Amino acid sequence: MKNNNFWEKLKNKQRPILALAPMAGFTDSAFRQICHKFGADVLYSEMVSATALNYFSQTFNSQTRKRDSGGEATWELTGFNHRLEKNYVVQLFGANPEHFATATTLIEKKLKPAGIDINCGCPAGKVLKQGAGADLMKDLNKSRQIIAAVLKNTTLPVSIKIRAKVGKVSAIDFLKNISDLPVAAVMIHGRSLSQGFSGDPDFAIVKKARPYFKGVILINGGINTLEDAQRALKESGADGLGLARGILGRPWLFQEIKENKIINKNNKQVFHFILQHARLVEKIKGPGALIELRKHLVWYVSGFSGASRLRAQLVTVKSLADLENILTKEIKK
Repeated sequence: MKNNNFWEKLKNKQRPILALAPMAGFTDSAFRQICHKFGADVLYSEMVSATALNYFSQTFNSQTRKRDSGGEATWELTGFNHRLEKNYVVQLFGANPEHFATATTLIEKKLKPAGIDINCGCPAGKVLKQGAGADLMKDLNKSRQIIAAVLKNTTLPVSIKIRAKVGKVSAIDFLKNISDLPVAAVMIHGRSLSQGFSGDPDFAIVKKARPYFKGVILINGGINTLEDAQRALKESGADGLGLARGILGRPWLFQEIKENKIINKNNKQVFHFILQHARLVEKIKGPGALIELRKHLVWYVSGFSGASRLRAQLVTVKSLADLENILTKEIKK
């Protein structure tokens, strides 16, 4: 195992490791910083295309590089704050071992995150069509080639995200196939590919997988409340949790789990928090970035009285001033 394996250090603290799981369009630098403040021990990037980085690497130092291939925009997704985003992991997706090798080298040399993760669990159709994400999990030969390529080209700890089952390949089959490789951690989404994001997750899959994997195991999927987290840890025996959709609109779920108590915020407190989030986004990304925040905004007000009315206003936000006008009126009510 790598001598800079932060995963093992976290495990030795003998407490559940809490990770912000990767979510495309959500886990940007601002949200990662917020989740870290609330207690997230590990922060994943949004999914990053290994293929786009492979092409981008060829012109990394060029003054004439273009955004046509999406490479530069993809590279921007990987940016992070070294001081405020502790244990930051870049998650790569793709289906070409050579692309993963090149992307891994670029990331370690130019970015220097804490680790690199390989996505073998994404259920999105546009990802599956590339033979990537969950589709990669069912191809034991190719997935092993990719994992080996990443391990060969980095000194950083390497982790993998998989599902309980994809087609005929279970998490157990997958881990048996790579049991001899020095992978530092695996996050298992407790649902199969056919389940997607619905249905009961199989938390017990971790106990079945434990004999075939020596590193850190996190359980993921269907963890939306403190009670869910407690049940997931008890039934799985996992080293920690990967929180995803459950923390959208409620990033303080990390704190709830750490402190073992429910945190209730009233509407006005949530509105004030939304403004903090928005100001951080604008600080990092600049004017105009509030359009990207809309998806977060609708999660924050989910369950509120008059939520549909609020959502209708929030999805039109284009600037910090727009958001401040809407929420200031709500706060004064």
